[in-house]
Amino acid sequence: MNKNRILLGGLAALFIQTQTLTAEFLGRTASEVVEITFLEGWRTADGRHMAGLQIELAPGWKTYWRAPGDGGVPTQIRLHNADGITGLQILWPTPEVFFTDGIRSIGYRDNVTLPVEISVSEDGDVMLDGQVDFGVCLDVCMPISLDLEGLLPATQTPDARIIAALSDGPLSAQEFGAGAVTCTIEPISDGLRVHAEIPIAAAGPTETVVFELPDPSIWISEAQVERRGGTLFAVADIVPSDAGPFALNRSDLLITVLSARQSVELQGCHG
Repeated sequence: MNKNRILLGGLAALFIQTQTLTAEFLGRTASEVVEITFLEGWRTADGRHMAGLQIELAPGWKTYWRAPGDGGVPTQIRLHNADGITGLQILWPTPEVFFTDGIRSIGYRDNVTLPVEISVSEDGDVMLDGQVDFGVCLDVCMPISLDLEGLLPATQTPDARIIAALSDGPLSAQEFGAGAVTCTIEPISDGLRVHAEIPIAAAGPTETVVFELPDPSIWISEAQVERRGGTLFAVADIVPSDAGPFALNRSDLLITVLSARQSVELQGCHG
């Protein structure tokens, strides 16, 4: 991999902002440890556009999943100009769980393609103008901001790289055969504690449970996990920004079970 350049994908381009090009991270600059290719993608039959970010990392470096843990930096895309675009979301492939000096993080090493599903309001080509913020880490983390400019063509020819990444996405509870999740909620001094019982078969020797809520300002601790037969028991603390009591809508709680390069998403739980 030539680490001295940022790859270009067709008419799409990614530019590293000059303020991120420092040499204070183990003597290496951002362009030496990561290459980004914007994959223009294709228009789907229902009018959405499927694009992608292909990230290639230098050996030993990693980047992060949407819920990276306390030791990571999540990838985010922000639009500067939303003309012709009504919505955007990253469709995350199954990540790995890392431990560095006892700190857990969740993400990707070497190479990963992140599919990006974009809702468009026009039938023809649409210009994308925005910014992607993410982090890459070895022993230390390097925050990176890239200007994201590209064309979303009206072509309907799929990109095999994006298709492969989509196939590595999470399974639903129904697809994996998991049962309905039961949650018990108890108040703590600065928020809530959730106890979840997850009827799900073991998918590997190690299992990680991640709790998420739509509001990113709400902090959720690393879950403590125990398996008893066909059920996973997971406990985590949920602390809002004002560190006080709040009402939790159980249906908003997204629970992901990670194990051996496989992920299962379970939406909501009942009391």
